Amino acid sequence: MSRVLLTTFGSLGDLHPYIAVGRALRAQGVDVCVATSADYKQPVEAAGLAFVAVPPALSDLGNAEELGRWLFDPLRGTGRLVRGIVMPNIRAAHAVLMQAAADCDLLVSHQLTFMTPVVATLQRKPWLSSVLAPASLLSRFDPPVLVPLNVLQIARRLGPWVYDRTRGMVGRIARRWERPLHALRRELGLPATPQSLLFEGQFSPYGTLGLFDAPLAEPRPDWPAGMTVCGAPLHDGTAADPGALAQLQSFLDAGEPPLVFALGSAAVWIARDFWPQAIEAAQRLQRRAVLITGSTASLPPLPAGISAFDYLPYSAVFPHAAAVVHQAGVGTLSQALRAGRPQLLTPVGFDQPDNAARAVTLGLARTLRFQRVTAADLVHELGPLLNTPAYADQARTIAAQLAGTDGAVIAARKIIQALG
Repeated sequence: MSRVLLTTFGSLGDLHPYIAVGRALRAQGVDVCVATSADYKQPVEAAGLAFVAVPPALSDLGNAEELGRWLFDPLRGTGRLVRGIVMPNIRAAHAVLMQAAADCDLLVSHQLTFMTPVVATLQRKPWLSSVLAPASLLSRFDPPVLVPLNVLQIARRLGPWVYDRTRGMVGRIARRWERPLHALRRELGLPATPQSLLFEGQFSPYGTLGLFDAPLAEPRPDWPAGMTVCGAPLHDGTAADPGALAQLQSFLDAGEPPLVFALGSAAVWIARDFWPQAIEAAQRLQRRAVLITGSTASLPPLPAGISAFDYLPYSAVFPHAAAVVHQAGVGTLSQALRAGRPQLLTPVGFDQPDNAARAVTLGLARTLRFQRVTAADLVHELGPLLNTPAYADQARTIAAQLAGTDGAVIAARKIIQALG
């Protein structure tokens, strides 16, 4: 039996697609191991997949709220993630992955698992790269939206020469973040590369899996060779508490479709002030609401017509929403697109502003920066979203387009082809 090693790092939005792909591979008779943070041992093994813990563990990085505010800094967040968390752990990750990959026939990398291509090269094994969102492709023809300085889109409007110079500057900054990685590559006898391994250097010569939905980005001439847009592989988390699902159903049955507020698994770390604003906005709009907060412990007393949950599978609640308000993480967005409901997007950081802009371009969403959210802002944006039929119509159109796409199955098929 062939064996595949799937590597990933980050939030649940970075984990769930690989669990989905792993399950699809298992259904085709391929043995799968997922290598990621120790925090995710339970959900990986609950899905029937082998698990290997790779440093760092998120639980070792300190207080979640402090970590979230440090990482979600709009200007410095990506550099802090790479320099402050990933790079100090690359030697430990290398040791773990060398052992985990020893009995594997093919490896699949994530943008932040820098050791995966290193290990594949050292062990002379094929590997596929993967990207979860179009922003990671950094296309000259479709530059990502960045905040607070949208330098790449501005440079693109000024012309190809300006864009290339700006893109080169971004790459040089990333290479400085990666100095420990390039030093380790030299020690291991691997050739030097002028590329940033976070950006253009992340892509495999064996092929790249685009684990995002096709409506979000048209193919571009400068996408990596061997790129396949598979569609989003969906895994809706661990099984929900039956009591929570029963409570949800009772709430849904008791009145009109609610607003649903959800912020994924990482933005909730810094959402203490968000939920009171969401509650007030729902009351001003005279709308019922469901809040999915990660933890309900710090919420104020809830007024009538508002229900809150630590966790719900998005597929159980999004289709019943009047509108979905979320952080535009690509996993949350993928579930919301399939629900066919209009969306208000409150991006926090990383690829989320770009994901939000793409959903707005599709005509099914409006956007509001998370850092500026007030009840008045939410009311101002939700009013047109709820009262303009075009948003709901376009949401249903996109949902219908995605209904027959199973990104996990398509990705599994490409992996099996690469196994030969």
